[in-house]
Amino acid sequence: MLAKRIIPCLDVKDGRVVKGIHFVDLQDAGDPVELGRRYYEEGADELVFLDITATVEARGTVLNWVRRVADTIFIPFTVGGGIGSLDHIQELLRAGADKVSINSAAVKNPELIDQGAAAFGSQCIVLAVDAKWTGDRWTVFVGGGRWETDRDALKWIEEGERRGAGEILLTSMDRDGTQDGYDLRLLDEVSRRVRIPVIASGGAGSPQDLLEGLTIGQADAVLAASIFHYDRYSIAEVKEFLSRNGVLVRL
Repeated sequence: MLAKRIIPCLDVKDGRVVKGIHFVDLQDAGDPVELGRRYYEEGADELVFLDITATVEARGTVLNWVRRVADTIFIPFTVGGGIGSLDHIQELLRAGADKVSINSAAVKNPELIDQGAAAFGSQCIVLAVDAKWTGDRWTVFVGGGRWETDRDALKWIEEGERRGAGEILLTSMDRDGTQDGYDLRLLDEVSRRVRIPVIASGGAGSPQDLLEGLTIGQADAVLAASIFHYDRYSIAEVKEFLSRNGVLVRL
């Protein structure tokens, strides 16, 4: 059995880590390199950095801080935001990222998943999906959660797996930043439909929420931001809690 992963998420805007609720009302949370180093030293299994305005501002992820992070930490890290071509994926991997997270560009051009997996390996390609309940289904949103698409989130995730994505980064827009817990119904539905790892995102407010995401929601990894950024819990505290409750984690 593989150990479950604890992954701090750092949303980056204008070179600073920010955190909001439902993708808006952003507040400053620190320097991405300093926070990345701190989480690495505290025992994070991986890190995810998302340049949250890159798509809206029609630019690529800033390579400078990606290189600085790569020089500072020695655990896998994923970078996302504004990634729309094989050349950009290659730039980020060369800058030191271990994986790239693609979202809006993949919805616009699904073949980018196939091409990325063929060129760099499925293990490098994370399909990020921002899903929101719209009355009768979970719908995919893009542009940092700004724009609704006509895509059914569950069907899109299944297609992403077929096309070669190595992991799914699943964010519940309904729960993002609320600290009310992950959308367990969404998580469970996705986890039962795909064979590749699913990373839960959106709503973590306590170690109990992470436990439920990994057990009830059947996620392979849990992403969290607010509970770590504002020192509510340390990664060690979370891992010790999970271990006491029967979850295999790297202590």
